[in-house]
Amino acid sequence: MCQTGAAPALTFRFDRADGYWLQGYAEFLMAQADFWLAHDFKNTFDGSFHMLFPRAKLPLQDTLVPLDGGMNGGILSSEWRLADFISLVHLVNWQVVEPEHRQTARRNLMEMIRLSREDWKAIRAETDNDREWLPGPQQKGASPLTGLEVGEEQVQAWLAALDMAEDLLEGRTLLPHFRIADKGINMKRFFDEPKPFDLVLSITGPAIAPYLEHGKILTSEEFNQIQRQFGGAGFLTFALWFN
Repeated sequence: MCQTGAAPALTFRFDRADGYWLQGYAEFLMAQADFWLAHDFKNTFDGSFHMLFPRAKLPLQDTLVPLDGGMNGGILSSEWRLADFISLVHLVNWQVVEPEHRQTARRNLMEMIRLSREDWKAIRAETDNDREWLPGPQQKGASPLTGLEVGEEQVQAWLAALDMAEDLLEGRTLLPHFRIADKGINMKRFFDEPKPFDLVLSITGPAIAPYLEHGKILTSEEFNQIQRQFGGAGFLTFALWFN
């Protein structure tokens, strides 16, 4: 018997479409892991990860972590975590040690896109409406998980976003950089021809210079046109759910 005021239990009936969804998320996670494994990130880990694991006996724990392990909160706790976050950003300067992993990361992302298309093809073919994890436009009612409804506009916009992502990963469309007007970043070459990855220099420009090309560059209006279809909840909220 449920107690008064208890939250209702969430129950879902998983089907073929959800299998594609789970496979796609697995590819997404593997892409992240492969990107890390392509590089030597030991200095980043040793120099800043006590921020995340203050009791893991990392090299700088005794020097930089407060005696209480940062568990008591307060201004001091916030300040040392902020300082270590800045260190983390500075230390993301990774040499490539296993380039095949960076190439595999792109293939993982391409497979994720393929599986997402299969997912929505299966969702739109469903005729039931029984405890859906990810409902289609024909399955009315808000998701008990997110409180969001999925309309045809969102599905069409998501499929367009997948096309956009595929074009970027295949180098057919170039990624813009805020300080370079006439060239864009070829993301296929970024993954397939890996060079040392420096986060700060990628943001400011020097590290992405080898991947700059003339060609069709993705415009903000193209992305905004897709984003508008997702309304107040925003593209990112739906993207995290849709995969």
